[in-house]
Amino acid sequence: MVSSPHEAMHRIFQQDPGLFPRAVRALGVSFSDPVSASPFPTDLTENRPLERRVDTLLRLDTVKDGSFLLAVEAQGRQDLDKPASWAYYLAYLYAKYKMPAVLLVVCRDRHTAAWAAQQVSLGPPQWPTLTLRPLVLGPDTVPVIDTPEAAAKDISLAVLSSALHSRAPESDAILKALAAALKGLQADDEDTASIYIELTEQGLGKTPAADLWRHLMAVDLSIFQSQTAQALRAEGRSEGLSEGLSNGLAEALLVVLSGRGIDISDEARDRITTCDDHDTLTTWLTRAATATTTDELFMQPK
Repeated sequence: MVSSPHEAMHRIFQQDPGLFPRAVRALGVSFSDPVSASPFPTDLTENRPLERRVDTLLRLDTVKDGSFLLAVEAQGRQDLDKPASWAYYLAYLYAKYKMPAVLLVVCRDRHTAAWAAQQVSLGPPQWPTLTLRPLVLGPDTVPVIDTPEAAAKDISLAVLSSALHSRAPESDAILKALAAALKGLQADDEDTASIYIELTEQGLGKTPAADLWRHLMAVDLSIFQSQTAQALRAEGRSEGLSEGLSNGLAEALLVVLSGRGIDISDEARDRITTCDDHDTLTTWLTRAATATTTDELFMQPK
């Protein structure tokens, strides 16, 4: 089952695709800001038993650089099989969509980030046929955002910073700055603020920083009155997420499906509203951005 930190590290780019060019500037790579972004299906499966999925896939349209595909992978550990999978993703995307693709790998662990950043050449040494060059964001490349002013300037980057520095000494300062920035955002857009709260919670995973985050969200009970935020304030999560959080995710999923004009049968609605597993609801919510039927939400990996 996909972990919450894994979801947060790539879903933040769904929430704010413009984060991509801002974040990779620290790597010395310049992409112009997208003027539009469209979610693409993440299923890269061919007509055979093997299923391949990229974590997040977006089409970014820019004035200066034209259009390209952005494939975002959240990588929690070194995996010697991954470079071959990533090369497959890029080749498949180019063959299917006939446009350039960029692979962005996001890692919480600096050793994993260093491993992922290595160029991998496919083919014999005297004539490499294909060279894999992922862009990698990790603790050493994403800045520590530890002031409310900096966090308010780019909340998406601050959320990513909180995830990638969740085990660092600066984590407390990052979360306090982010909480202050989100309090200001809540006055203008409570729904967006609630999404950022959830992504921050997911990105922190099972770390001491997560306890601080829940405390910060509970300090001022006037902040974030949504069901999701109320659940984050609740204590005692030994048996999973509270009913409030599950209900909030289920309601969000139904809103997305309805907004995209997807027919929701009574059976599908009942399955969504009675589900109390956070990871399952999060997976369905992610798929809802590109699904064309509710059957695609419930599809099981082969």
